[in-house]
Amino acid sequence: MRPSMPSHTALAAACCLACAAQPALAQTESVVVTGSPRAQRVLDAPFAISTVDAATLRDAGPMVNLSEALGSVPGLVVNNRNNYAQDLQISARGFGARAGFGVRGLRLYTDGIPATMPDGQGQVAHFDLAGAQRVEVLRGPFSVLYGNSSGGVIALFGAPVTAAQAEAGVDAGSFGLRQARAGVSAPLGGGFDLRASLSKLETDGFRPQSAADRRLANVRLGWQGANDRVVLLVSDHAQDAQDPLGLKLLDLQADPQGTTPEATLFNTRKTIAQTQAGVNWRHQFPDGGVLRESSLSLHSGKRSVTQYLAIPAGTQGNPRHGGGVIDFDRRYEGMEARVQFGWSGIDAVAGVAIKRQTDDRRGYENFKIDTPAILGVQGALRRNETNSAESRDAFLQAEWALAPSISATAGVRSGRVSINVDDNYPVNGPNIDDSGSLRFNYTNPVLGLRWRAAPGWALHASVARGFESPTLGELAYSSDVSGAELGFNKGLQGQTSRQAELGSKWRSPALDVDATLFAVRTDDEIGVLRNTGGRASFRNVGRTKRHGAELATTWRPATGLRLQAALSWLHAEYADSFVTCDGIPCPGTNNAALKTVPAGNRIAGTQRASAWAQAAWRTGPLGGEWALEWRANARTMANDLNTAAAPGYALANLRWSGKLALGPSDALELLARVDNLFNRDHVASVIVNDGNSRFYEPGAPRSLLLSLRWQHRY
Repeated sequence: MRPSMPSHTALAAACCLACAAQPALAQTESVVVTGSPRAQRVLDAPFAISTVDAATLRDAGPMVNLSEALGSVPGLVVNNRNNYAQDLQISARGFGARAGFGVRGLRLYTDGIPATMPDGQGQVAHFDLAGAQRVEVLRGPFSVLYGNSSGGVIALFGAPVTAAQAEAGVDAGSFGLRQARAGVSAPLGGGFDLRASLSKLETDGFRPQSAADRRLANVRLGWQGANDRVVLLVSDHAQDAQDPLGLKLLDLQADPQGTTPEATLFNTRKTIAQTQAGVNWRHQFPDGGVLRESSLSLHSGKRSVTQYLAIPAGTQGNPRHGGGVIDFDRRYEGMEARVQFGWSGIDAVAGVAIKRQTDDRRGYENFKIDTPAILGVQGALRRNETNSAESRDAFLQAEWALAPSISATAGVRSGRVSINVDDNYPVNGPNIDDSGSLRFNYTNPVLGLRWRAAPGWALHASVARGFESPTLGELAYSSDVSGAELGFNKGLQGQTSRQAELGSKWRSPALDVDATLFAVRTDDEIGVLRNTGGRASFRNVGRTKRHGAELATTWRPATGLRLQAALSWLHAEYADSFVTCDGIPCPGTNNAALKTVPAGNRIAGTQRASAWAQAAWRTGPLGGEWALEWRANARTMANDLNTAAAPGYALANLRWSGKLALGPSDALELLARVDNLFNRDHVASVIVNDGNSRFYEPGAPRSLLLSLRWQHRY
């Protein structure tokens, strides 16, 4: 009888059970479930995929940001803005690099619950890294099991409950970083098990106006029957963060750790509250027939955000301006049903998915008229809308063995993204009705081939189509070059890409090597027309071209010694010229601020090359593991005109980690890190095409971290 196959959007425990059903695979290499109809080794996947395990997540830092640990994944750039009022800047092969807020161009999952909304924008601030078993990263749209993205998938899987255990941890670091964590997991009898965790983080930040407070709670309840598995997940995330904003070049050169005066003048800040729940029910068909497993996943949540921006009162004098305070309440829910089946060497999965979000969005002035005027407070209402997005998809993907050493993958996903805006703000004079709606249809095929050329060596080739719909934020303001505030951006279309990759994977006791070549052609690329007055307007800028190479290697030359490296090279350019707004104001077609971006310019937010390396030496239980880490980025273009760029940098980090047994049931894990060992000034990320030229977000200077984690098994 064949082992059961997991659902890829199943929650964490479901996926872990699937891995446990493949013991021979797990002994030799990491097993992944992202992207395929069944669990399989990374070596056997016909696409570029990487996995980051729990030990790596723990050693990388305080387990707060994905940027701590994902540097080892080639082709993926995860920049820490060092600003908790903004999400991480994540891009894969250049997709998502333009995002000024949130994560764009990738699908995000945490324990099977989508962290990407139906319109294509997502967040990762609520990811529970401390409770994760692993993170899987699929680069490119080479699986139809996920929709509306071009860059790939980042999926976090929580650790399963294997024994009764309690743990507590504390972190202390530079710039006032302090964090406390507590968790418990236990089998409850009758097939039930429970895991719960709670953490609280506070930091003063290394820049003025950059303090943050974060609270995260997670509860997982599971039940296992003879042929059924049900997992319920509930999480709650609350965060208050100041926003230090970006810096202009002269300000960066004068004080690399400074803050623009507008940040303190308007007390720029952001408050987030998010609660969500998800349930997954898996049923196995034990009769050995065509049907193998069914899966049903449901999720629902709410997210509230209030953000104070640094928009001058005079700018808001435009009667159609939405104000300097963003305030919205979001409700979102979704369902996905899958059936896994197979026969005669064929494994397949078919399913349908429906996801929906509704945003009650308001805008207020960020001042009150007084003598003198009071800035950085909620003033008069300037915007009142109900925005909604819905996606409906159906998909089929199959893998079959053409020969003992050759397998093929084929699939298709067809979907629709519907966007609707209802303007509830009073219509009075220039405040015309900005309501509107758009529909985006897509059909994305994928085809892959894998050849096991020798034991431990596999080659693969894949082609696929990707699609990205505009997000609600990208549709909020017209792309009219006159600069007039014309409301809903009805002319913006989705972008489509044609992608191909060739890969080689080698596994041996001493050496692992993954190498990938890729090429991408995109039509109707979505780009920035202008980013002024707190408002970003987008338009389709024509064709773009991307191609590059990725390499990841692990070498174990001696017992206890591990050498790792990840290298990425990316050429990303515009194939067509287009017009953009360079400066403030930009009111008309004859204004000098309107400039032409020539074909051949690099896509803003991308780097030619990036690299990561690590030398780790384990000296025994008491000596622990010493490691020297190195990370480098080539310069990053900050605007499409390529007139501004963040310089490249190289940083070194030093860490030590160890585990001390305190008896038969207790253990203490210790971690000490020195990041940016040589205290290099650098720019960690850029704000793409910022109209104020505040492009640059500084990276942290030398910083220390001490972590303790106590575990007790009952």
